[in-house]
Amino acid sequence: MTTTVQDLKDFLASAGPLALVEVSGTKGSTPRERGAFMLVSPVAIHGTIGGGQLEYMAIDKARQMLGNLPAAPPPLTPPHKGVGDLARGSFPSPLWGGVRGGGNGADTDGMRLDVREVCATLDIPLGPEIGQCCGGRVEVAITPVDGRIAADLVAAAELQEERLPHLYIFGGGHVGKALAAAVALLPARAIVVETRADELEDMPDGVEKRLTPVPEQAVREAPAGSAFAVLTHDHALDFLIVAEALKREDAAYVGMIGSKTKKATFRSWFLKTAGGTEAEFAQLVSPIGGDAVKDKRPQVIAALATAEMMTALALHEVRAASEVVEAGR
Repeated sequence: MTTTVQDLKDFLASAGPLALVEVSGTKGSTPRERGAFMLVSPVAIHGTIGGGQLEYMAIDKARQMLGNLPAAPPPLTPPHKGVGDLARGSFPSPLWGGVRGGGNGADTDGMRLDVREVCATLDIPLGPEIGQCCGGRVEVAITPVDGRIAADLVAAAELQEERLPHLYIFGGGHVGKALAAAVALLPARAIVVETRADELEDMPDGVEKRLTPVPEQAVREAPAGSAFAVLTHDHALDFLIVAEALKREDAAYVGMIGSKTKKATFRSWFLKTAGGTEAEFAQLVSPIGGDAVKDKRPQVIAALATAEMMTALALHEVRAASEVVEAGR
């Protein structure tokens, strides 16, 4: 993905005084979820809490606060939580849960923070009053960034990066390159697997490249919940990779480029020769991206397939979370 831990580190190191702007509470329809955050300096921003007037108001308030800060903001006590909250499967800021302003301090899930002089909160209805029509309500907490908050943000970003879903693209041809470019923009770890060295050239930044004579080995080594998009230059190679992927019960998505004829040919081979079952074959998505849009340009196929795979990854995450809850009952 394009936003990396290094991007965050660079911004923290070069931006000067910073404010953490965090969605600490939501009601109804809102542009971002609780825990979404951005960093604001006097001249730059990193991240987003949803854009529009909501974000403009939060940036303006943050910059007002930065202009009124004392030379050394008071330390936060006790130390932040936050990184542990990543078990929820999201990417909260170190103050996940929100800061409630006012009085002689702020309450963050039972913790008292003596930040009354340097913290601000906004409670914003997303209606016609501010030119937005989401209909919900957002509470935003604004806190100056000290060394501990910066360290927590980096630690949380590193943990989030480790937990990104893996999306394997087998084949670096025209569609493979277009698919890699699309996935590079998303919160996923993209790996392009190829048997031909020249096809791994000119891949977009942020995409891992693997050159191997045995691409199906990458399927065996992939972590649970991975997505596999198979679009090599060789139908026989496609079949071997897809067969390996379908035999994994923990794959989030298995897709193969091709026609109805190719899919039917694969089915016959898979059931009669590869030892596959109808239940396993039913998990195959082919052609990738569906057939509702009759446009075979690589960029179009890539856009449709990317949406399909990200949907599958999200559904797999929901199912996995539900199974964890059920197991704990």
